[in-house]
Amino acid sequence: MSRMRIEGSKDAAPRALDYAVARTIYKVLLMYYQEQRTQADIGKIIGQSAATVNRLIKQGRDAGMVEITISPLFDFQHELERRLTAETGLEEALVVPAEFDDQDLVLRAVGQAAAHYLLSRLKDGDTICISGGKGVSAVVEGLRTTRSYKASVVPATGLVQGRHYIDVNHVASELAGRLGGTAYQIHAPMFADSDEQRDMLRGVSAVADVLDRARKASIALVGIGSVLAAGSSYLDFALRTWSPKDRAMISNAGAQGEVIANLLDATGALAPYPRNALLVGLAPDDLRRIPCTIGVAAGPAKVAPICSVLRGGYLKTLVTDERTASAVLDSMQEKS
Repeated sequence: MSRMRIEGSKDAAPRALDYAVARTIYKVLLMYYQEQRTQADIGKIIGQSAATVNRLIKQGRDAGMVEITISPLFDFQHELERRLTAETGLEEALVVPAEFDDQDLVLRAVGQAAAHYLLSRLKDGDTICISGGKGVSAVVEGLRTTRSYKASVVPATGLVQGRHYIDVNHVASELAGRLGGTAYQIHAPMFADSDEQRDMLRGVSAVADVLDRARKASIALVGIGSVLAAGSSYLDFALRTWSPKDRAMISNAGAQGEVIANLLDATGALAPYPRNALLVGLAPDDLRRIPCTIGVAAGPAKVAPICSVLRGGYLKTLVTDERTASAVLDSMQEKS
């Protein structure tokens, strides 16, 4: 938001302008900037052409009769964005105000900001690879388009049955539907039961084709997951699918965060967790080769995971809220 002040004092007006001209310019400036009249309308009022009105406006600006100030409404978020890019290696950061205590509402606002950013980068012919998760689902929910895109949406991992937001095929279909694009589906589980089964699944032509498309995507849209925190989708999946022992295994591996179902340690490297090797999906290093990688996360439980992903250098852009961004910067500084 900007504010416009029209200077009308005798000290501001007479820079190389005589009084009569300065008075006319002042009247024109008031009508143009404060009354929001068009130059054509102003011309009719003062009996001059629109071109003359345009010239008078320029004269007034050059003479110092117009002062524009930008409201500091978003200064705090802008400073956080500047620091995130300067201190973490990100190319871009989007920080939204944390206007709510309800984390679901905060994530919704973050999703809307990420959706707007996605559309600003999306071109016809692009391929978007995605993870499942609440963050990516929030982006899909926040998406508002004015046209259709000839874009493809492909899963970055195998499939998890269950809640709609962790079902990557469902999320891909929803995103493609809102964009007017094409969704590819993967017909393989997220994790194999053995090395042999993993190799077999990755070797199935339909699965291999989807994962190859994901690796060659122009945009990656991924959530950043917590691991052991309450409400963690990964932990919920592990305890429902595997065994309570997996919680101890995850903790012993020093896992701090999750991206495209890969568990990472505090440095951003793959954690020594055996099930990482059984994943049917992209590796974190694959994200580095995608031109535009967008990570979406918000909330206190996501601070350590975001730090882990940033230290690994897997993202080009982070979209989060101001509280989470502040905590991430503090945490990164403490361990630097």
